[in-house]
Amino acid sequence: MAGWAVGSIKLYIRYSRGADFSGSCFYTDRRIFINLGRHLEYPYWMQTYIGRAKTTRRFWYKPSCAVEMKTGFHVIIFVFMHELFHLLVKRARRNTRQKESMCDRFATRFLVDRLGAEVRGPQGKPMERGAWDFQDLDRFVEAARALNSQV
Repeated sequence: MAGWAVGSIKLYIRYSRGADFSGSCFYTDRRIFINLGRHLEYPYWMQTYIGRAKTTRRFWYKPSCAVEMKTGFHVIIFVFMHELFHLLVKRARRNTRQKESMCDRFATRFLVDRLGAEVRGPQGKPMERGAWDFQDLDRFVEAARALNSQV
């Protein structure tokens, strides 16, 4: 979180009641809840929609991708980084609606860069980084930088 003006965050981690994982972020008091399924087996391949949208003549869709989670810690870090990006979007005074793929990309980028996670495309083959890391997410939330905004 270094460099971001988010202040202190209250983090709660607990077991879920059945879902593989979930998370929620409360902006006003900066609380993040992370729920992790006890039943998960590792490596766990988390399905997400981080790739570029595809279009046909009638509709658009996002292909499903899988991000490797080597341990429960990786799942927790992914969900935390996802929820942190929601908070950064809010702190940067951006529209908070429809940002799920951006949040997933932010979290995936952290896992790939810091923890060596792998990303696979719809056919299960390793995915080129440019196919999923195509937005400048840091610039999108630049107004939430510690030097540019107050906590």
